[in-house]
Amino acid sequence: MEEFLRLEKIHKSFVGVHALKGVDFTLRKGEIHCLVGENGCGKSTLIKIISGVLQPDSGRIVVEGQPVASLGSAATMARGIQVIYQDLSLFPNLTVAENIAIAEVKERGGGVVDWDEVRRIARAAMARIRVDLDLDAEVGELPIGVQQLVAICRALTSDLKLLILDEPTASLPKHDIENLLSVVRDLQAHGIAVLFVSHKLNEIFAVAERITVFRDGERVATLPPKELDDDRLVALMTGRTLARKVFAFADANARKVLGVRGLSKRNHFADVSLELRAGEIVGLTGLIGSGRTELALALFGISPAESGEIRVEGKPVQIRSVQDAVAAGIAYVPENRLVQGLVMKHSVEANVTATVLDRLLGRIGLVDPDRKQALAREWIKALGIKVSNPAVPVQTLSGGNQQKVVIAKWLAASPRILILDGPTVGVDVMAKAAIHDYVRGLAARGMAVLLITDEEAEAVANTNRILIMRAGRIRDEIVAAAAEAEQVQQLVEAPS
Repeated sequence: MEEFLRLEKIHKSFVGVHALKGVDFTLRKGEIHCLVGENGCGKSTLIKIISGVLQPDSGRIVVEGQPVASLGSAATMARGIQVIYQDLSLFPNLTVAENIAIAEVKERGGGVVDWDEVRRIARAAMARIRVDLDLDAEVGELPIGVQQLVAICRALTSDLKLLILDEPTASLPKHDIENLLSVVRDLQAHGIAVLFVSHKLNEIFAVAERITVFRDGERVATLPPKELDDDRLVALMTGRTLARKVFAFADANARKVLGVRGLSKRNHFADVSLELRAGEIVGLTGLIGSGRTELALALFGISPAESGEIRVEGKPVQIRSVQDAVAAGIAYVPENRLVQGLVMKHSVEANVTATVLDRLLGRIGLVDPDRKQALAREWIKALGIKVSNPAVPVQTLSGGNQQKVVIAKWLAASPRILILDGPTVGVDVMAKAAIHDYVRGLAARGMAVLLITDEEAEAVANTNRILIMRAGRIRDEIVAAAAEAEQVQQLVEAPS
């Protein structure tokens, strides 16, 4: 297969960090090439160099056989290279057609927009990947999976030769992931190369023709999938073997910490009953729209239930607000950490201590800075958050470390019940294992945990019971130790 892109001996350094250390990398025309590695291994830096956002300190870049002195963003687009990042960079207040055709309309200039041409451009782009979207729909109102397709269609309005997808499935439900992987294969069928960056090993093995592994700023291997399995790939990414652990709940007679009976909220969930015991991790899974996140929001007082009963430690509680939930000893780590869980521009210290500032007041009623910093350092150490200083903005951390900050923020409040909604979404393999280990440790110390996930394997390995929601109701309950991921998936996808 003919080569499209070659990088030779690429070096890139930032202050105190050698991000890329003499990296060699090749990409063939029309291939699906997966790029994997832990957060901070150099993947993002490589993408930014290929896309012209960053310039290498040294090294050589060759595109379609031609050496390139430097790649700027405009130059890379002219050469048919485009990137779709996790945030998609769409205009939420514009229509599907406007978002898809905007680059073409801008390039042609003129004072008047030919709306028929805008729609023609959008339809032509959609036809290339066999999707049919409502051209007049406002993008901000669409599900994230559909927005992803809009972003791909926009890239297809140019002479696209290489599409880089950075964690494209991190926020997608299972059905949309399958659609996206099908679109990726369609792109390949049209001769377009795809550089696919993901932490999800099952997706990598499903689409990759070659897999390149990065570790500590170096390319450690480029291999076809048939020469790899999960264990070897993890070992290449991390330099160590990942021990596979399964959660075991020791005391089936432990005290009941949370009891829910007949909880309902119109159009979201109905007649939900469940219980959590001290030291137990209960899994909750279901398709997007099944009501699982809405149930969590009700238990935490963000969107209260309309009827039903909630008991904590056997006593009825009214949860009409977040303050009520926190007072009852309930903590919630949300699905979207960037929007709901963290203040990204604030420091790690400020985020970790946000839930307990009232406990850090000095004699004159002001927050004691020494106590605040000491508490932040305590949780940074406890969760193994990789940060040079608690004053560092949380937005500079990797996804796994950001997630640990959210968990630390709520554990600092000393809850009895911890609700985790998608706690390992978008984090690398080792960070995922570290989060699982820590949650098991919390359960061992008596905390009751509700783990919401759409990864069946995660539920099987890290819980003792799995509740399956469909159409707003808990339809099934199975013992995790006796279950297989495939069985859970069948129950999740069963008719309601």
